[in-house]
Amino acid sequence: MDQEKHTSAQDVGRVLELATEAGHILLENGAEIYRVEETMKRISTALGVEHDDFFVLSNGIFTTGGDPEHRNRGVFAKVKYIPVKGSQLNRVIAVNQLSREISEGKYTLDEIEAKLDEIRNLEGYPAWAQIIASGFGSGGFCYLLGGTLLDSLMAFLTGLLLWVYMLRFGRRLSKLVRNLLGGALVTLICIVFYSFHAGDNLDYMIIGTIMPLVPGVSFTNGVRDIAGGDYLSGAVRLLDAMLIFLSIAIGVGTVISLYGRMGGVAL
Repeated sequence: MDQEKHTSAQDVGRVLELATEAGHILLENGAEIYRVEETMKRISTALGVEHDDFFVLSNGIFTTGGDPEHRNRGVFAKVKYIPVKGSQLNRVIAVNQLSREISEGKYTLDEIEAKLDEIRNLEGYPAWAQIIASGFGSGGFCYLLGGTLLDSLMAFLTGLLLWVYMLRFGRRLSKLVRNLLGGALVTLICIVFYSFHAGDNLDYMIIGTIMPLVPGVSFTNGVRDIAGGDYLSGAVRLLDAMLIFLSIAIGVGTVISLYGRMGGVAL
C-alpha cells in the first residue's frame, strides 16, 4: 500500500523515534557511520519528515526534527548512547532491507515498529555453527599462511576449542580480558599439540588459530569511517580494534615466553 505522509508534530516525533531505533540497531551491530546516517535519513524522508538532522558517532546518535509547518519550532530531540559491541551483520542486512521497503511505501508506522522489534530480537548463528566456523577459519588461515595439512588439522581442532571457550566464558569477561585469555589458550593448546609432534610448524598453527579473535570488521569500518571524513568515530573504532590486537598479542607472547623459559624452542 502507499505510505501516507505524516506532518503532525506527534507523527514527526514518532517517525524520528523509529528512524533513531533503526540507527541504533545498525550502529550497535557493526554498521558504518555513513550507512547509519543514510538509512535514518531514508526512513524519515520516506515517512514524510523533511526537516530532520542526524549526527552519528561510534557510540551515540543525536536526532532532532522540526514541525514542517513551523520550521523554527523543534518538536523532537533525542540523544541515544550506544555501547561498542560486536557485529551481527544479519541484523544490519535486515534493517537495510526494511529501509528499502519503507521507501517503497510498504509499511505503516505500527508495522515498522513491529518489524524493528523483530529485527532486534533476531538470533545470531547457533553455537554449533559458530564453533564449526571458528575451526574452519583457523585451519583455513593456517594453510593459506604456509602451514602443512597436519598444521591445519591441529589449527582446526584448536579453533573449535577456542570458540567453545568464547561461548562458555567469554560473555562473563571484559573484551580485553576475553581476548587476552583466548590468545593465551590457543597458544597453549598449539604448544601441547606441537610437543606431541602433532604439527610441523608451531608459528603457523598459532597464527591460524588466533584469526577468529581478530576484529576485522571493527578495523575495516574504522578505516572506512576515516576515509569518509568521520574522523572521530573512525579513530574510536580503530583504537578499539588496536586494543584487542594488543590483548591478543599479550596473551600469545606471555605463553610463548613461558614456553621458551621452560626449554621450548623460541619462535
